[in-house]
Amino acid sequence: MRQKCNPQMSLFTKPCSKPIARELEQISKILDETPRLMEIVYDDLVRGKKADTGREGMTAEQVLRSAILKQYRQLSYEELSFHLDDSWAFREFARLESWQHPSRSVLQENIKSLGDGTWEAIHREILGYAKRKRIETGRKVRIDSTVVETDIHHPTDSTLLWDGIRAMTRWLVQGKEIKPQPGYVFCDHTRGAKKRVIIILNARKEKVREGAYRDLLAYAHRVVGYAVGAISELEGFEGETVMDMLTARDLAANLDRAVGLLRRIIDQTERRVIRGEKVPASEKIVSFFEDHSDIIVKGRRDTQYGHKVFLTGGPTCLILDCMIERGNPADSERYKHLLERQASLYGRMPLKVSADGGFASRDNLAFAKGNNVRDAVFAKRRGLSVLDMAKSAWVYKALRNFRAGIEAGISTLKRAFGLDRCTWSGWKGFKQYVWSSIVSYNLLVLARINLAKA
Repeated sequence: MRQKCNPQMSLFTKPCSKPIARELEQISKILDETPRLMEIVYDDLVRGKKADTGREGMTAEQVLRSAILKQYRQLSYEELSFHLDDSWAFREFARLESWQHPSRSVLQENIKSLGDGTWEAIHREILGYAKRKRIETGRKVRIDSTVVETDIHHPTDSTLLWDGIRAMTRWLVQGKEIKPQPGYVFCDHTRGAKKRVIIILNARKEKVREGAYRDLLAYAHRVVGYAVGAISELEGFEGETVMDMLTARDLAANLDRAVGLLRRIIDQTERRVIRGEKVPASEKIVSFFEDHSDIIVKGRRDTQYGHKVFLTGGPTCLILDCMIERGNPADSERYKHLLERQASLYGRMPLKVSADGGFASRDNLAFAKGNNVRDAVFAKRRGLSVLDMAKSAWVYKALRNFRAGIEAGISTLKRAFGLDRCTWSGWKGFKQYVWSSIVSYNLLVLARINLAKA
């Protein structure tokens, strides 16, 4: 007999032929089998807030599942909001009620509330799941490093000065829009500054370029002076409304931070362009907005702007550990610390360790052997004996080939999970982004392992 409509069914009550739905089903089961995750997320969401007042928002489970969806499918917040409205499979996975249709801003506020420490704790719980299921024991590991870039344009002295001038001028203009109008005075030099940037970009003669740089530096000095005067006015501002007062305080904080950055950019430009000095990489600012960005050069490759990330993987392609560094430390300097972190994760050192050639040194080999690592292999020997690293040439070759497998994991993280370039702002946001990508990647790896066993 023909019916008017089909009865509503859950996505996870019967097998689904679509690969994405099957992967989401397995990820959902993994999350259900690690209930401690929800406590970790909940504690972070309510930290510093009254949990028993205000409107009922997204649950800890919904926030975590939405964050995983975002990184798993590489969605923007706008796209995530659309798919959570449009896709039945996504709504089922996120455990949203029929009346819940979270907007872009709600999703962003909730997901960004999860700190990097929370994501790392989630990562450890997932490793605990893999250990309980005997999927990953941590007895055999491979180590490598990569660079995750920050979301900045290619830095030049002129564009850095221009970024500072236009951003600070915008904040000064916004300050004049609050009531009653603050008494500071400033001039808008953005038009003249932009012309100098274009001249610098197109100049063929060094004399013309240097003259444009001198004008641009003069504009930057003036804008710093305007900002210093505005900060004192805005910090003590008494507005007509509370909103005006809060806006004034925010603008003062933005200008105070910007003054320090623009002064450093002015100094490095004067030293490099005007006086012809070489400015050390550790002293350079490469972005006005993402000022935490480091200059990274790995081997003879192109210069990258971001942060160095050290990854430890296992035979299953799970990422067992991640260490995000400031500056540009040598790989060999972090080898001992990476092994110590493995010992803290699993309660013992791994039996077999295979690392990239950059980690090779006699001290690192001695440290590994002295801490019960049976075979400590480096992809490049760098003067080390094969039999000192491994018990035989066959074991050395096998572990060296094993190390190459982490390159596949890094490639997947960069291509499918956005780890080639961090799109979240700030140093805190950078760490949140990296850890959330690794958590989502590990969940997908575990889901596919479970599917293969089924």
